[in-house]
Amino acid sequence: MKNKLFPTTIIGSYPKPKWLNKSKESFKEENLDKKYLNEALDDASRLIVDEHERAGVDILNDGEMRREEMVEFFAEKIPGFKFYGPVRVWGNNYFNKPSVVKELKDPGPMLVDEFNFIKDVKSPEKEVKIPITGPYTIADWSFNEIYDRKELVMELAEIINKELKRLVDAGAEYIQIDEPALSTKVNEVNLVKEATSKVVKGVNAEKIIMHACYGEFDKIYPDILNFDVDQFSLEFVNNNFEFLPVFKEYDFTRELGLGCVDVHDSNVESVQEIVNNIKKGLEIVEPSNLYVNPDCGLKLLPREKAYQKLSNMVKAASKLREKY
Repeated sequence: MKNKLFPTTIIGSYPKPKWLNKSKESFKEENLDKKYLNEALDDASRLIVDEHERAGVDILNDGEMRREEMVEFFAEKIPGFKFYGPVRVWGNNYFNKPSVVKELKDPGPMLVDEFNFIKDVKSPEKEVKIPITGPYTIADWSFNEIYDRKELVMELAEIINKELKRLVDAGAEYIQIDEPALSTKVNEVNLVKEATSKVVKGVNAEKIIMHACYGEFDKIYPDILNFDVDQFSLEFVNNNFEFLPVFKEYDFTRELGLGCVDVHDSNVESVQEIVNNIKKGLEIVEPSNLYVNPDCGLKLLPREKAYQKLSNMVKAASKLREKY
């Protein structure tokens, strides 16, 4: 946000109300009219936007209430993908992994309605950040029966570029490209760079943000500073700030979205703990270039814990503003 130190934001996903999942089950089992599901999704979106506002978050979204999974959501919309069934990701968690079986086509607007709804229900003083899964992660987390690897990434980049332009036309100012695969496939950082340039070409948003998490940041830094983005939103707390020294080796020439609460631990950090975490970010960038956010999406936490973490995060940022 303009002229505000330590703006607070979320990454994307947030725990869904239990009744929303039951509504989705009823929709499928009882073959209900789509309008009933849409009404439930609208209600959930309003509820979570209000919850983020009550927590005090500056730049918010609706916690991706209309999405189940970050790759599956877009693969369902983009013509050319097919689903064969779920695959095991880790533990007892499964992911409905898509496969590219035909030439991909631009599906038209995928997120514009979502953005417009959030924009209409939020308070005027709040900003909206709209997250979209990046082309590299969609390609890396999908089976591919048609393209060579780079060709698939660049084809997806073209489709996402068109979507970002539609979002900007609708008034979106904060756009987040989610590329969690970036820090796990470090040998392809140049491919991600090239794809990102294609994604953002001609996209005149206030901020283009890239989110990455849970990987080998030491293997991609400082190369990522050449990416065509304004800000990197990165995970720090879950790995106990292991990579903090890495980011101090070279001038961090982008804004930093500092992951300052752990999304995989239901223990709620105290305000002072979060203050101390945010201060570590100031070892990398100036206060004017530091944004405050969780490590990643919060959807795996109990909802009351997710809310408490956000609320304490906002209080910590406010406490620090008094000193800078």
